[in-house]
Amino acid sequence: MEIQDGLLRVESFLAVTIGILVLFVGKRLNERVRLLRELSIPEPVTGGLLFSVLFALLYAASGTVVEFELRARDVLLVYFFTTIGINARAGDLLAGGRPFIILLVLTIGFMFAQNLTGISVAALFDLPAAVGMLGGTVSLIGGHGTTIAWAPTIGEEYGIANAMEIGIASATFGLILASLMGGPIARFLITRHRLGPTRAAAQDEIQEIGLSHQQEATGIDHMDFLAAVLAIHVAIIFGYGLNQGLAGLGLKLPLFVTCLFAGILLTNLVPGKLYGALRITWPSRTPAIALIADIALGSFLAMSLMSMQLWTLVDLAAPIFSILAAQFALAVLVTIFVLYPLLGRSYDAAVVAAGFGGVTLGSTPTAMANMAAVTQRYGASHRAFIIVPLVSAFFIDIANALIIPFFLHNFG
Repeated sequence: MEIQDGLLRVESFLAVTIGILVLFVGKRLNERVRLLRELSIPEPVTGGLLFSVLFALLYAASGTVVEFELRARDVLLVYFFTTIGINARAGDLLAGGRPFIILLVLTIGFMFAQNLTGISVAALFDLPAAVGMLGGTVSLIGGHGTTIAWAPTIGEEYGIANAMEIGIASATFGLILASLMGGPIARFLITRHRLGPTRAAAQDEIQEIGLSHQQEATGIDHMDFLAAVLAIHVAIIFGYGLNQGLAGLGLKLPLFVTCLFAGILLTNLVPGKLYGALRITWPSRTPAIALIADIALGSFLAMSLMSMQLWTLVDLAAPIFSILAAQFALAVLVTIFVLYPLLGRSYDAAVVAAGFGGVTLGSTPTAMANMAAVTQRYGASHRAFIIVPLVSAFFIDIANALIIPFFLHNFG
């Protein structure tokens, strides 16, 4: 850690350590503040937003900018999605066929609506359509990564000097809105329609992410935890090999996507028990896998939120907030009145609804954190944790890569 010219650089190891501290703070706050639990606000969101505000106050008081090295954060994302793949059983994949198709088609349709909304609101401020795109799927569905990739091109070709700043601001506030909307929407649907998990899911106390109160009380066997770590590493090795193979064919995918698929393949191809010298049981849907998923996702999201530099967004307030307000309203209305009915008005549909805000306004990890907060309070939903990441972590990026140039060409 070093400070130079008002910039405090926090290196990777210390950044992870602070991220864990932030996650602890979020968990303790959610334990003490009933409203946060009632609304199913994810614990890393509570801690991450608090620390980002504290760092903003530090900047306001002293002019010191805190900047984190986040390379290790991406390893946590790979760990998390690998656990989701390991938990995916063939029966759930088959059962999720129709809901998966509905969610995929609806999300792609929503992407068109999101861009049209951004363009329309931008026009009210006499801003170019490309600014509306920066407040549409470029930053919201696409997140920070797509924003960084597209903003220079948009800025150069459409004469928007601050395209990067607009895109980053939209992606950042979209992440906050996505983190805050999922839990309350799910709570509204669950309480209003008196929903609950299926009988099988209710009897199965194993969560995809986190532990039930009973599991927290009884603890986890150290051999089970070691087996889970080994399985994750084996799946990551296969996922890395798959990633390199696809790259050789010209298809570039994020590493966490191929590790997700590797986990799915291994879970459905490896027998329930690996007989041999180690006598290892494949750890699909075990408390150990759920605990590792909770730690990896929580730390990743805590680090993402605590590193936001909120003071950089103030100058762009009026048009950005107007576009985001319209996008937020659109997401809420589509979730409650379109997505939830189309998915069958079930408990699984309510959990998917919690994740939909993360998909459409924030990021895949945010969607998963929203669903984790809901299921830890109300009960497991294995189907939701299969179809949401398959849609948001793979197909949506491909669709967005085609939709963005289409809108820029026809409206820009």
